[in-house]
Amino acid sequence: MSHCSLFGRALGLAILLASAASTGSAFAAGASETPSGAQGPHALAIDIPARQVWSFAGPFGKYDPAQLQRGLKVYREVCSNCHSLKMVAFRDLMSPDGPNLTEAEARAIAEAYKIKDGPNDAGEMFERPGRLSDYFPWAFPNEQTARAAFGAVPPDMSLLAKARTYERGFPLFLLDPFIQYQERGVDYIYALLTGYTNDKDPNWDEYFPGHKIAMPNPLSDGAVDYADGAPKTVQQYAKDISAFLMWAAEPKLVERKRIGFRVLVYLAVFAALLYLVKRKIWARLHNGASEAHRAQPPA
Repeated sequence: MSHCSLFGRALGLAILLASAASTGSAFAAGASETPSGAQGPHALAIDIPARQVWSFAGPFGKYDPAQLQRGLKVYREVCSNCHSLKMVAFRDLMSPDGPNLTEAEARAIAEAYKIKDGPNDAGEMFERPGRLSDYFPWAFPNEQTARAAFGAVPPDMSLLAKARTYERGFPLFLLDPFIQYQERGVDYIYALLTGYTNDKDPNWDEYFPGHKIAMPNPLSDGAVDYADGAPKTVQQYAKDISAFLMWAAEPKLVERKRIGFRVLVYLAVFAALLYLVKRKIWARLHNGASEAHRAQPPA
């Protein structure tokens, strides 16, 4: 390969890295220079949420059932007043890799809700207690009612932990696959819930783009009573509901990790067996070739 070709490739790589670095710098500059009144999903005037420690992080991480049960309590007593959870069924609460409730506990939660059903024999709709097969109902009959109450439709929380994220910038986004960082969404939700730092404005949030969010601060110390002795603080509430929303979005996370580990073990054993078979076959061929060479008469 010629020196000109090597120099050209090196120059191209340097330009690419410089461009990426300038993009990261522009992101940081934009985050600090965007006016605080800017709104919308493209506003960059937000701080980067700090990484939190989660029990489900990493290749062997798993959910903490006690934390998920506390998060469920926060959702039922606070978040469900506005937000739906339409993709989570009451029977899912019995998952051993999730909240791990007993059937009686899950059934009691289901029966606490009124589910609209029907029509009956008279052709009329009616309400009945919830069943394990039902999904969490929304507090509003339709989107129009919610929009009339809040001016906007509160988002469904079923996939919120996977749908929300933030830009990590260069070079952090390049490192994420190697450090297996997959908790951006849940870190963002935690930061958002603890980002109401302006006492004069309940809708000002440190981590929301533009800093103005339609949802006023939903949490306060002592708002939810924990029976297991966990702290009744905003930080604890935010941590628990964030973990619960991560489970709601990824209920098969632990099972997927178990299957992935088994597949890796299988592939490692399979590769070792292939290597041993290869050595045995080629060793036999090599020995046969050596014997044939020795059997040839000298020239």
